[in-house]
Amino acid sequence: MKNEFYNDFDKELQGRRIPDYRSPFQQDRDRIVYTSAFRRLQAKTQVFSIGEYDFYRTRLTHSIEVAQVGRSICNYLLEHDENLSVGYEIDPDLVEAVCLAHDLGHPPFGHSGERALHDLMRLYGGFEGNAQTLRLIAETIFSRRGKITGLRPTRALMDGVMKYKALNTDFDDPENHFLYADQAEHVGFVFAGRRLPKEFEDPLRLNLFRSIECQIMDWADDTAYSLNDLTDGIRAGFLTREKVEAWAERQDLDNEGRDAMEFLLRILVEGNGELLISTQIGDFIRACSLKTRDTFLDDLTQRYHYLLEVDSALRRRADWFTRLACDLVFQSPGLQQLEFKARHMLEHIFSAYRKMYLDATEGGLSLLPEHRDGAVLRERDGMRRARLVCDYIAGMTDAFAVRTYKRLFDPDFGSIVDIV
Repeated sequence: MKNEFYNDFDKELQGRRIPDYRSPFQQDRDRIVYTSAFRRLQAKTQVFSIGEYDFYRTRLTHSIEVAQVGRSICNYLLEHDENLSVGYEIDPDLVEAVCLAHDLGHPPFGHSGERALHDLMRLYGGFEGNAQTLRLIAETIFSRRGKITGLRPTRALMDGVMKYKALNTDFDDPENHFLYADQAEHVGFVFAGRRLPKEFEDPLRLNLFRSIECQIMDWADDTAYSLNDLTDGIRAGFLTREKVEAWAERQDLDNEGRDAMEFLLRILVEGNGELLISTQIGDFIRACSLKTRDTFLDDLTQRYHYLLEVDSALRRRADWFTRLACDLVFQSPGLQQLEFKARHMLEHIFSAYRKMYLDATEGGLSLLPEHRDGAVLRERDGMRRARLVCDYIAGMTDAFAVRTYKRLFDPDFGSIVDIV
């Protein structure tokens, strides 16, 4: 049965593909799964360092969990929301593709790596994980006959991963939540070149203007982040009964905050965290409903006509979980020390590449792999050359970044036969 929720505008490709038996959105999803960028997520930090224990979440397992929650939200809305019906529904394959892709652009060492790369790239347009995801999908994820290309995504997929639409040039020295300046063409593609309403001259408002698939991905991400990562914090010893109780006493808890703390303490006492977390995820899914709105794109697509509404009590509960994790896990000395080390390594790696490829203070040495070295040297524009160097660093796994640092700076590490 044809799904009338989508039309040719939504399915239009940024490029060309060979005709296939799958739907365009199924192709989007499958092409993501078979990319090296997706596989590398298995060796990139989610919260805790890769390799310490084999049960901690990685960026890959996190993305799979987000995709599962996203599909479940689609199924729940189809069953329970009066705005949808069979043949007029939010496509779960598309939402799954958006969820699987949402962290492709994240660099090694989690959010600490993202902050470090942004500081290092400030003179060259900055670094942002969401902007880097868009860059991969739309520009660089594939290489065909020596030519770098993107995924050739559908408009709906590109729009779905575009959590932010304001450019870095729209802000004064932004810390995050922006696209790169040269990605304006992609914003133009998803908006069909239309002039934006005056209200979106405010970049903060523009960043909140998202397709329904992007909204579902964002709540699925919040759900996985605020709930599933709690179990890792408990297993790692960062969240204990004593620590949680002491933290709660220092907070001005509302009803949702008290419920969240009681729920977490129950896990710590009973020790059945994964079972209880799974029931809470169900509550977060059932908290979703749709609300209609009028937008300047409604004559082209239904994807902006709907807002995802999340029960305010459940959203506040998620906020309390996130706040607790930030204070007791991310701000802990153990993780702060690892963040310091990660920043130190990335700063030195970037510095070596900058001297060789950007500042031209030390010429004649090839520090990048041969194909990367040639691509960078052929680029004459300094900003684009810096972005190519950043692409290489951002694509590193945690372990590869460590090996690269050692190879460049440790006299006792590395040989001429190492894989680079």
